[in-house]
Amino acid sequence: MHSTRKIKDDLIYVGGSDRRLSRFENLFPIPRGVSYNSYVLLDEKTVLFDTADDSIGRLFCENVTYALDGRALDYLVVQHMEPDHCSLIDEMLRRYPEAKIVCSAKALSMLAQFYGLDAKDRALVVAEGDKLSTGQHTLHFIMAPMVHWPEVMVTYDEQHKLLFSADAFGTFGALAGNIFDDEINFDSAWMNDARRYYTNIVGKYGAQVQALLKKAAALDIETICPLHGPVWRGHLALLLEKYQLWSTYQPEDKAVLIAYATLYGNTENAANVLAGLLAEKGVRSIAMYDVSETDVSELVAESFRCSHLVLAAPTYNGGLYPRMEAYLADLKALNLQNRTVALLENGTWAPVSAKHMRTVLESMKNMTVLEGAVALKSALAEGQLAALEALAEEIAAQIQ
Repeated sequence: MHSTRKIKDDLIYVGGSDRRLSRFENLFPIPRGVSYNSYVLLDEKTVLFDTADDSIGRLFCENVTYALDGRALDYLVVQHMEPDHCSLIDEMLRRYPEAKIVCSAKALSMLAQFYGLDAKDRALVVAEGDKLSTGQHTLHFIMAPMVHWPEVMVTYDEQHKLLFSADAFGTFGALAGNIFDDEINFDSAWMNDARRYYTNIVGKYGAQVQALLKKAAALDIETICPLHGPVWRGHLALLLEKYQLWSTYQPEDKAVLIAYATLYGNTENAANVLAGLLAEKGVRSIAMYDVSETDVSELVAESFRCSHLVLAAPTYNGGLYPRMEAYLADLKALNLQNRTVALLENGTWAPVSAKHMRTVLESMKNMTVLEGAVALKSALAEGQLAALEALAEEIAAQIQ
């Protein structure tokens, strides 16, 4: 049975949600599932914007059939070739043999790579600034390479003042009937998923996101229809503010993230003592995570949110504790910048973890690493409280 919603009188949501999938891209935990969004425009010509993942294939096909209500499909706009959005292209082309594919040149080549489809005879290849009239609507095609794949484009409907944004402005999380951002409590229920989605999926490509934001700023946009998460129509200013911060690698909050690795609890104890000292000095926003118990995607998202990071880790096999090493590697790969970082190391003999952490951080852009890492030997000693106190004082002075 179909399950659709009207976005406008002539624009219908035909996507669906997967609550069974445990990891997005087989990598990022998604306990709240994920939505695969797709849209049908009913004009003199009919248009389907992207398809969906095989996991919701039956529902998706029923939704498209219901939305078209017996009409043929004229155009299938392919904005992004990642398989969670294009797995049903072949099925749509089989069901609607007269439909033309509208896509970038790069997307057309990917159709052949993924599915062996030679769609040249059915393709309308578009480039930056091209337009397509469907009757009452004019669609403008805007290239958005590396947001977050090279073939990506977005589509602006000037009549509805609506942007079909591909993966940009998406989030993790399944939809539950309420598909619009003003129907849900986005800030409390969805913001963490939106941040984790952006920072881990798109975070590396801040310059490319900035280029897209500049193009979007020239458009009169009232609604944004992404391929994941809610449709935006009520809180566009909030969304754009967050994207501006994330894509320029500016922290959202003056806050301290303490990420620690611990073998037997001694490094954790020192991290707890430091957190208490920070609180006593008036720091109100402190987040603490054990890197062995927290998925790295959560650590990455919090690192994008917070202005100050404290990294605490023991030496392991003459190097850095593996989970801390992996976390730092992700921060570097995702291009995190503009943070102040303090280091705390531990080692019963020959501690070198601070040296390894500093080496990675100094290879990143615009990272300020505070001098004088606090060095434990096995456990926090009474004589080292002064060093922790001084570190807390320095961080608190910068935040307040």
